[in-house]
Amino acid sequence: MNARVLIDGPSELVFDYAVPAGLDVRAGCRVRVPLRRKSATGTVLAMTPMPEQADFALREIESLIDPQPLITPVLLRAGEWIADYYACGIETVIRSLLPESVRQEENSAKTRRVAVLDAAPAAEVMAKLARRAPRQHAILALLAHAPDMSLPVADLGDGSAAALKSMEKAGLLRLVAEEVRRDPEADAHDEVVESAPLALNEAQQQALEAIVSRIGQPAPKPVLLLGVTGSGKTEVYLQAARHALDMGKTVLVLVPEISLTPQTVRRFKARFAAMRDQVAVLHSHLSQGERFDEWHRIRKGLARIVIGARSAVFAPLPDLGLVLVDEEHENTYKQESVPRYHGRDVAVLRAALEGCAVVLGSATPSLESWHNSQTGKYDLLRLDQRADGRKMPLVRVVDMRQEAAKHKGGPAVLSDKLRVALEKRLETGEQSILFLNRRGFARSLQCPACGHVCQCPHCSVALTYHRTDERLVCHVCGHQSIVPRKCPECKDPAIIMQGYGTQKVEEIMAKVLPAAKIARIDADAMRRKHALRDTLGAFKSRKIDILIGTQMIAKGLHFPNVTLVGILNADLSLHVPDFRAGERTFQLITQVAGRAGRGDIEGEVIVQTFTPHSPSIQYARRHDFDGYAEQEMEFRRQFAFPPYGHCAVLTARSNHERRAGFTLQTLHLRLAENLPSGILLGEPLPSPLVKAHGQFRFQITLRSPKARPLTRHVQAVLARTSLPEDVTVVFDMDALNFS
Repeated sequence: MNARVLIDGPSELVFDYAVPAGLDVRAGCRVRVPLRRKSATGTVLAMTPMPEQADFALREIESLIDPQPLITPVLLRAGEWIADYYACGIETVIRSLLPESVRQEENSAKTRRVAVLDAAPAAEVMAKLARRAPRQHAILALLAHAPDMSLPVADLGDGSAAALKSMEKAGLLRLVAEEVRRDPEADAHDEVVESAPLALNEAQQQALEAIVSRIGQPAPKPVLLLGVTGSGKTEVYLQAARHALDMGKTVLVLVPEISLTPQTVRRFKARFAAMRDQVAVLHSHLSQGERFDEWHRIRKGLARIVIGARSAVFAPLPDLGLVLVDEEHENTYKQESVPRYHGRDVAVLRAALEGCAVVLGSATPSLESWHNSQTGKYDLLRLDQRADGRKMPLVRVVDMRQEAAKHKGGPAVLSDKLRVALEKRLETGEQSILFLNRRGFARSLQCPACGHVCQCPHCSVALTYHRTDERLVCHVCGHQSIVPRKCPECKDPAIIMQGYGTQKVEEIMAKVLPAAKIARIDADAMRRKHALRDTLGAFKSRKIDILIGTQMIAKGLHFPNVTLVGILNADLSLHVPDFRAGERTFQLITQVAGRAGRGDIEGEVIVQTFTPHSPSIQYARRHDFDGYAEQEMEFRRQFAFPPYGHCAVLTARSNHERRAGFTLQTLHLRLAENLPSGILLGEPLPSPLVKAHGQFRFQITLRSPKARPLTRHVQAVLARTSLPEDVTVVFDMDALNFS
């Protein structure tokens, strides 16, 4: 057999190599191979039969980097599917399957030297050392009273090296290298308290039994668990995980954002206290060393529960029995760089390849998953009531057009109704959450005299004013500039701030309710490591009265004392050029509203909006997912949008506007030639965000009832098209971002 090897590096070089006798090479192994006059490292993609006749001899593999395959056959198959479906190179997929920290040979396990006693030293030996070598005597005394009669050399104090060397030579002790785990949760200060399984209501019990019945089955259907906020989905996850572990299986838990990982880890460690060392974490914010250790712990079977963001879907878990995808509707499961896979869809694919159960949970499922449940592709389980039997929060909609008429000088940030409700909660010692999905102080700076708006030089967006740093910041590329004291164009000093963000809301709240303890959670306030965890911990312990935040606080949080949630501008996500705008608005309002009323007191939600009659807002007010889905699905059906087809975006970008536009027009003409039936080809147009990171962007939208004909047609056109050096073309299958 020959080995087909993908060479490491930016180029996708794949070569066949002969396998020398005695070398156990399999698909997924890491190998060292000759490449021209040097050695290179690579990954074996497949084993191929030797040709009967060949005009040349293949060069041989030099050595195995690791004796065992680092990529399992299932993950290799999943990688090939991703490369084909999302039209990307296999090399980029391998980079996702094998993190950089694992591929690089210079990374290795961290070790420390440990002094070990095999037996307690004799009294006469200790007496002799006390007279002649007091340092050695002290070390032996420490080791004799230490657990397992061993201590790290670093704990024996400075100046111990010579004494240890002498004692090792005399046979009094052994010096060994011990592997040290770099634990991502090692510096967590809050102690995890063991939790017992909670009693389930009837709906939860039925859902649990349905999920457990699928664990261990050869090809179970995916399960969509639709549970209203506070219905106890997490408890169902935990008890289902217990059954999988009891059956000798492993469990994979995906969360939509890295910020939700710590609290999920704590919940699982609290429930599985006896095996908390077998819980591993995987996400992109780990250091190289932490990722290396966690990945190898998983591969060796030392970790049986893996929790992480979308990249954790590639965790090398053996005997996978259950995959849990929490908040499956979230856009963050979609990778925005190559390979542009969707973590939820890859999780379903992996579960099918592994033959294990997969549960997709959400209070507001994506319409794609909902459609799959209605057509029989997924099984639907429902939790329509909160686990404690309490009512869903009362949602009130405030028409900000009427509020604007009351207040001269523009609409107020806080409506009178919301301000009064906040005052009442503060008087009764209850807590409140204010949600605004825009960070910063002001949306833009504008000159009232000439109309000039301070814009980013690299992107076609206005710069946002951040008062904390006294900077104008671009929320696309991160560009920063100083705040002008007068208009850069007409020099008028009366430049004014337009709109508002979380910083301004925090300042207003400090003036309106000076007695309240207020905290803000957004990307600016949470820069310090563990700042989010510490702030949420303070809020949970009732040290904070009002929490102001962006979508970081919209989901997954459980605070029983929160009885009021205010949504300050529900229209932010509604009026954008995206057919999913209404769906996202409905999901966001529903998720944020679900933070209220989780304790003994009924919750209240106040939604401030300029479009109160929008279906997204009205159905969210009634907590009516079925009603919203019915009317939205009819709209999607009429225009052949997902889930009644697949939608892809082809984008050309360049520093030169004309080249990007001309390239896309050329591709459009070639795509139109021999276009397979059923594919709808849009016109080449500037992207809604026409310039980002200094590059001009143009895009074509394509729709098709089936994905593969669309992907292969685009791949064929791109393969025979020579692109200018300064133009990049990106294909995004099942696109979620159209900006």
